[in-house]
Amino acid sequence: MSTNNQVNGEVLVETRNLTKVYLDFWGRKKKEALRALNLQIYRGEVFGLLGPNGSGKTTTIKLLLGLLFPTEGEALVFGRPGTDVAKNERIGYLPEESYLYRFLNAEETLDFYGRLFNLSPEVRKKRAEELIEKVGLSRDKKRPLREYSKGMRQRIGLAQALINDPELVILDEPTSGLDPIGTRWMKDLILELKAQGKTVIMCSHRLDDVQDVCDRIAILYEGELKELGRVDELLEIADLVELRARGVRLTEELKRDLEEVIRRHGGTVESVQHPTTTLEELFLRIVRESQLHPGRRYLPQVERSPMAAPVSAGSAPVESAARS
Repeated sequence: MSTNNQVNGEVLVETRNLTKVYLDFWGRKKKEALRALNLQIYRGEVFGLLGPNGSGKTTTIKLLLGLLFPTEGEALVFGRPGTDVAKNERIGYLPEESYLYRFLNAEETLDFYGRLFNLSPEVRKKRAEELIEKVGLSRDKKRPLREYSKGMRQRIGLAQALINDPELVILDEPTSGLDPIGTRWMKDLILELKAQGKTVIMCSHRLDDVQDVCDRIAILYEGELKELGRVDELLEIADLVELRARGVRLTEELKRDLEEVIRRHGGTVESVQHPTTTLEELFLRIVRESQLHPGRRYLPQVERSPMAAPVSAGSAPVESAARS
């Protein structure tokens, strides 16, 4: 994915052997929600967490925010443990279902959350006005939130996540409840946050949205990391080559000797690259292979900067799934 900002390789979020086991009333293991998760998320990138329901995405987010305690391993944000809640002053969080006070209007909601961050009255007012305008709720800012549609609640929820001008923004299903126009707006806003130098972690079931905005993705399945990498690399079909030309008609003669005669026929080679699959196809393949081979998971060998040059075809360090 082409981006305006270059990621500098600084690790902002890291998990080390992060494991979460839920116990029943008698202390017996009920569910292993997350198993030995190792991730590094870099400053300035948009990182996608993908997985079906129950795969461990929300558990991972709650461990990063300090809402849960790990059974084993570590969750680090800004180099501080996830359980250090003071770090959350630098984080903006939009949950899948925004828990907002329905009797407040948009201005009152943002003023309330601004107070929680000890912002001055002048700063609260200024940021509230800017954010209400940014999320497109200027005409409805005096209406109580109980009258808002789900899409409007999603917009004001995003505004409250940005009231403290956070360095790290965590979005859980950010396009939920939005129509196609609102979805495009949300994706553009995520790219705008990236352009401002903010780091975004995005959980979503809408794979096309993730494909449009994320630099790297992690695919979780049944609590295990199954795939990790740059979107453009993961979607590349390495054993096919695609040639695109402009300004030339495809004659029979050209078909017989295409590579040699394109320039002789007055055309120009526009691009030669590997065609890509879709993120949906990749996701479904990872899930199918995980079902066929339980216990396999992604084991990174050497962690590279996300903006480093792509590795050669077939050399990605994937232990979890045999590439077809």
